[in-house]
Formats: sequence, structure tokens, C-alpha cells
Amino acid sequence: SDVARLRHIVINSLYSNREIFLRELISNANDALEKLRITALTDKHVWDGVQPLNITIKGVKNVDGPGGRLIVSDTGIGMTQDELRNNLGTLAKSGTSEFLSKAESESSSSAKGNLIGRFGLGFYSSFLVADQVYVSSVAAKSDTQYVFSSSADEGSFEIYPDPRGNTLGRGTEITLVLKDDALEYLDNVVLAKLVAKHSGFSSSFPIYQFTQKTEDIPIEEPIAAEAVPEINEDDKDDDSAVVEEMAEEKDEEIKPPKTKSVLVDTWNHLNAAPPIWQRDPKEVDYHEYRLFYQNTFKDFKDPLAWHHFSGASDDGISFKGIVYLPSSLDQSYWNNPLMSISRDIRLMVKRVFITSDLGEDAMPKWASWIKVVIDAEDLPLNVSRETLQSTKFLKQLKQVILRHLIQLIGRLAEEEPEKFSELQKNFGSVLKLGAVEDKKNSNKLALLARFATNQRNSTSFNQYLENKKEGQKQIFYVADAGKSVEELKTSVFVEKLDARGYEVLLLNQPVDEMLIQGLKQWKKVPFQDVAKSGLKFGDEESDPEADNPALTEKFKPLLTWMKGQATHVVRDVVISNRLVSSPCAIVADFGGYTANVERLISQQNSDDGNEYLRTFAKKQKLLEVNPRSPLIEGLLRRIEELPDKDEGRDLEAEEELKEVVAILIDGALVRSGYDVTDSNEFYTRVERVLRRSLGVSETAKADTRVKPAPPIDPSSSLESEEDEETGTKGPHFNIPSTLKDKVSITMEEIDDEPDVVHDEL
Repeated sequence: SDVARLRHIVINSLYSNREIFLRELISNANDALEKLRITALTDKHVWDGVQPLNITIKGVKNVDGPGGRLIVSDTGIGMTQDELRNNLGTLAKSGTSEFLSKAESESSSSAKGNLIGRFGLGFYSSFLVADQVYVSSVAAKSDTQYVFSSSADEGSFEIYPDPRGNTLGRGTEITLVLKDDALEYLDNVVLAKLVAKHSGFSSSFPIYQFTQKTEDIPIEEPIAAEAVPEINEDDKDDDSAVVEEMAEEKDEEIKPPKTKSVLVDTWNHLNAAPPIWQRDPKEVDYHEYRLFYQNTFKDFKDPLAWHHFSGASDDGISFKGIVYLPSSLDQSYWNNPLMSISRDIRLMVKRVFITSDLGEDAMPKWASWIKVVIDAEDLPLNVSRETLQSTKFLKQLKQVILRHLIQLIGRLAEEEPEKFSELQKNFGSVLKLGAVEDKKNSNKLALLARFATNQRNSTSFNQYLENKKEGQKQIFYVADAGKSVEELKTSVFVEKLDARGYEVLLLNQPVDEMLIQGLKQWKKVPFQDVAKSGLKFGDEESDPEADNPALTEKFKPLLTWMKGQATHVVRDVVISNRLVSSPCAIVADFGGYTANVERLISQQNSDDGNEYLRTFAKKQKLLEVNPRSPLIEGLLRRIEELPDKDEGRDLEAEEELKEVVAILIDGALVRSGYDVTDSNEFYTRVERVLRRSLGVSETAKADTRVKPAPPIDPSSSLESEEDEETGTKGPHFNIPSTLKDKVSITMEEIDDEPDVVHDEL
């Protein structure tokens, strides 16, 4: 084959992001160190166990102009002349795979090290950023240093003895002569970020980066001898004064030392944080988990909790990982939670970072905020190691993470109530959203959800059922998104339930309604919205007031008369069994919308063709009146006192009653959470009632005189606008002077047809 063309394809077609070249070189260096360590177990001559094993990275800028070199070195097993030719001069020749096969064939249990290489192509990623690459290497049992040299545009290479002699002692040094568009990789900050992203945990050997920093050091100056003043015999009594004077003079002469700036060479340890997921959880303390979380995810708040686990997939792929619960949820999540994307799932293979994008197998939206590290022993990677081939493991990975996340939250609920309470403050709505979105884990997440009630601040569905009254066949709830718990406690719909000692869930978040509608029931006990008709307590058989025909007959005139006044609002007017002190309330009938559902639907701005059904459902309301309310009893008396048609109608009394009933209905709408049909008319009625109560004439009008606006500003006319550059007024075109003789403009006036009215140049 055409070697040059084949190598060009390998270099430029396998990798979508050239920054991974450093990951590949570090992985190769790690393998060289691992090979040396494994070989030394049976051959002490290759390494005495004293000389340090490490990887170094050094950027060198050209002194005489732009450009520079990046040098990656290791103190590993090195390569002979033949190994340089075979391993680097041959495409897809993996020295690591060959070494591992040989070690496994010898059945050496100690040969199982952290060997990363697999394809024999990682070295060629160097040419993504380098025009020329030099590889100097000294094998462990050799003193001769050889150089492998090749350029990005050539299909050939050279191997020759290094004219510098043995400068390495043992190991390999790769020098990349960087391309003009790759000089960013001389920046120490860029290099450190790349190591942290891709290779921060891939090697158990230390990775050092060469840096230089400026430090100020004092300049040492010779100390001059000081003259000691003579003291006369006559002045002996003034010794103390002289000593004090000398001390004062010394203080005045003390000056800060002179300094000079010098460059200091340092080697920074880039992979100091250990891969703690590889260790036994019993051996990792709280501070290590906390520091690892902060370093890895750049969240400098302490995590709320974590779960360290290991396991194996159905494919037999073993893995280890840590699931972290952050202490708070980023506010940006709630801007559009259904569009949130997982960004903190760090999937690794043999401690080398592969991806945070799991594609179609990503976390569900409700769990996109979770922070996880998963390290698999082996996965079928593409050659570039940038993408994963589709496997069952990826499909199982999401469920593995979700299972451990739910287990972690469940453990907090049982063992650490304070942390669980903190979690509910920050993530309570997210758990409910998960119960709505994630059908497979819906019941598990709903079990972890907590709700306020009229009797306690927090309860679960299971705890509610434990408190259920004898004969109670429903889970009572009232929902009004945006209201406070205290407001819901005083809801008109909760009056009788609360008075009788029934517990009612108080739902004040939009997701609550969706959760209840999705679940329908909990442990075969249905949910009952107390803002809807058909409320049953469960003891109606022993309640003499329940379904009392005599009571309905007594209030029939009132019900009939009020129904005639409320046909535009409700379908019917009935006697209520849920009110205690309130005179009336408006509830949703079967198939109708409660006020909360009505608002949620209106916020969706949905145009799905079901507008007719929604309009019908909005009208399915009932006006329930409280027969024990003095106001309702008084209204009944006034209606019964109205003369019939034969006696002559009292129009004034009827109008007054209509106004009272209208205010009563509008008040019931507002208190029940609905909007009044005509807010202007509602406040006009209220104003009339207030005027009568204050003795103000209903016909008295306010002084409506107001100061008129100033006249039109003449400077705002388009005709008077003047172009600052040309001095031209009104609409105009600016034509460069060089084109004035070459351009003509034709303007045509047209009518609505459009037909030309006339032409004008």
C-alpha cells in the first residue's frame, strides 16, 4: 500500500480533536513504565527499584523567533533500535498488546498492570500538532541511545545513534516540533488542563510539568564596619542617653534590603489526586472524598453525600465508580429542566477519560445534574478512543447510575434525616419531576418525595396511609401552585376535612399536580382532589347530615334563584358537604378543571386542536353553598320574601339581591382560585357597596380634569431630520462620490393593485 497516504489517513481521519495527542503520549509513557515494573519482578537488572519512575512534560519556546518544541519523557523500559523500527515504523503495531500477550502466555499473575495501549496508532497522533517528531530512547539493558525521526509529510523515517550520546540513562524522550497553528500547547496552563481532563488518573506514576516562575531574592551586600563614638570621663553619667541616641540613629538608617528577580525552575505534580474509586471504600476517609469531588468537578462546595460502589454488567465488564450528590442545584437547571444535558458523567476505561457524552443513553433530564465517575476495565472503543461502540454496557450504565443514586437518597432518608431534609429543600422538586418523567423508576422516586400537610410539615405517601382514618378510601389533597403552605391550610376546600381531623396533602408546586395525575393511586388507594365534586369522607352512612333530602328541599328556592344568576359561571348550584364557615365555594365537576389545572394549561400555550374540549371543561363547575352559613340563611329569607308575579315584582329588591349574589359568586371564584369573569364589573359592584356603607352617593363622580399633553415636538418630524455627514434632510440615499456619475435611481409610486401612478427620476 501507499505508506505515506495510509499514514496521512491514520493521522488526519481517526481523531476529531487534536488535543488528545497528549493523552496518547502519556498513555504510551505509562505503558513503558508499567512494562519496566512488571519486567523487574523477574529481572532485577532492568530496574533496581530505587531510581524514580515518572513522566515529564516540558515546553521549550524558540529563542530566536516564533515556534517551539514540546518534550514528553519517561523513565520506562525504553526501546532498542529494532523496537523503534517495529513499534514506531510500523502502522498498527502495538508493543503493549504484544507485551501483554507474552506476559499472559507465561501465566504470570503479577503481569496484570495498568497497560492502556491497544491499537498501535496512538504515537501517530503526534503529527496532528507537529511537523517533525524525534524519539530518543535507551533500552533498559543498553547504553546506546537511538533516535527515531520522521515528519508529518513523509512516508519514511530514520533511525540513527544519538550524536549527543546517552543523555537519558534509560527511557524515552519524544520531541515534537510544533506546527505554527499548535503553539498554544507551549502554554503551561493549557497543558495542565489537558492532563487533568484526559490523563489525570490514567497513570499511577507521577506526571511532572516543567515551569519557570519569577522570584525576588535579596542581594547580599558587604557589611561596613561602624565607628564607635568616644565617651569622655565627664559624660559617664550620660551613658544611658548616648546609648538611646545611637539606637535611634540605627533605626533611622535601617532600609529594606535590595532584591533582584530571578527565574526559578520547578516541576509541578499534575496527577497528585489519586483515583480513589479504585480503593476499598473503607480505606477512603471523608476528606479524600471531598477533595476528589472538588478537584474533579470544580465545585468548591462540599458534596451533600456520595456512594462508592463496584459491580459488573451482564456482559461481564467490571467497573467501579462514585456517585456524588452536590449540595445545591444550579439555578440554570430550572431555566429549562427538560432541555438539561448531563455534563458531569465521567466515563473512563482503565482510568483514561473517554467521554461525558453518552448519547442516547444519557441520564434522564431529572438526573442530569448528578456527578459521577465510572471506570470500566474494558470497553469496545473506536481507535481514537473518543467514541464508544454501542454495547449493552452503555444501555445498562444509565440504570446502574440511577439505581445507585436512588439507593443513596433512600439511605439518607433512613439514616441521615438532617441531610435528607437538606436534600428535599434543594432537590425535592427534582425527585417529583423524576417520578413524572422516569416511568421505570416512578414509584421508587415517588416514595422519596415529601409533601406538607395540614397536620405536619413533611410526609411521604406511605406515612400518609399510616395516618389514614377508619373508613377513609382516598388520599386527600389540595393543589394550588405558587401558594404558600400556610395559605393552603386556610383553603376553603380544606375547612371540614381539617375540622374533622383528616390529613390533607398541601401541594404548592406545579410538578405536584403532574405527579398526582400520573400516579392516579398509591398502594391501590386513589387520590382525591378536594377542590373537585364528589368528596366522600368514608363515614357517610353514620352521618345524619349526609345527603339530607329535607335540607335540599328547604334551600331549593335559593338554589334555583342563584342558578339563574350564575349560568355564565357554573353548571349547577348544590348544597355543600365540605364547608364549615365559608358561605360558598366553586368546585370543579367531574371532567372539569380545578383552578390549579386551569392555570397550568393556560401557561402551556398549547395549540393542539383541543380548544373546544378545554372550553367545555372550564365550564364544568359547581357552586356549593353552605346551609349553615348565616349569610346563606339570610339570602334564603330575602329570596323567599320576594313577591311573586301575581303580587307584582319588586324590581329594586331583585336588583339588590342580584348585586349581592354577583359579589358572592365573584368572591367564591377568587377564593376558589379562579379568575372573575369581568374584573371591571366586579370592582364596580364592590365600589357601590363601599359607597353605600360609607354614606357616599352612588352617583357622585370623581373630578376627571387632567392636564393635557404638550403639543407635538417639531424636531421629531422626519422631514426636519438632517444627516450629520451630508446635511441632507428627510429620507435620502448616500452615494459615494466616486459613483455619483454612474448611478441613477428610479422611484415609482404605486397604488394598492399595484399599478404605477406616475414615474419620477
